[in-house]
Amino acid sequence: MIRSYKIVVKGKVQGVGYRFNAQATAHKNNLTGFVKNQHDKSVLIHAEGLEEGINKFIEWCNLGSRLADVTEVESEEQEVMGYQTFEIKR
Repeated sequence: MIRSYKIVVKGKVQGVGYRFNAQATAHKNNLTGFVKNQHDKSVLIHAEGLEEGINKFIEWCNLGSRLADVTEVESEEQEVMGYQTFEIKR
């Protein structure tokens, strides 16, 4: 069953390759959706896929890219949107 989550990642997550690595991790876990920088310096992610892939992805979100310093990850299940790819939005 496909699950969909809205994830907000806070900390030093902009300018450190977080979005690029999130996209690579999403692809590795067969997820669709998007990742986007927010004006408040957080990163917004919508991720859809099988529960196992979502769980692995959220685990990764807590670590982030090598240069990131994640201080908080909020995730909540949402309605499935039917994304076809996983994109980096500007």
